[in-house]
Amino acid sequence: MSNHFDHLIAHHYLLAKPETTVGQPFGEGVDVYKVKGKMFATLSLGKMGKGEGEQQDWWMNLKCDPDEAVMLRDIFPSVIPGYHMNKAQWNTVILDGSIPKGEIERMIDNSFMLVVSKMTKKDQQSILVNL
Repeated sequence: MSNHFDHLIAHHYLLAKPETTVGQPFGEGVDVYKVKGKMFATLSLGKMGKGEGEQQDWWMNLKCDPDEAVMLRDIFPSVIPGYHMNKAQWNTVILDGSIPKGEIERMIDNSFMLVVSKMTKKDQQSILVNL
């Protein structure tokens, strides 16, 4: 089995998070993942669904601690400042196979928990009990 983290694995991993929904509020081609109505990830083919060429990679936007965001960009060429997002708090992860699966899962987990941590205690508890 390959260690490549593709968009289908990403989609299923994101949707497996408690109380997560997916929609396309920005238009067709950009899946937006929310926990209790708060966005924690987007997934699209190329730049927010816009891109050229046959060999396009999937792009995933994830919320990130600002200091860690910069470190991840330094370590991984496929992690860039959040495309169409607040660049201090969001990274774009290009799913080109260069980042280990476990590292992408960790980035998704962190994005999810950052968003949950800003919720009311009651909302946090209803989510955390399912983790």
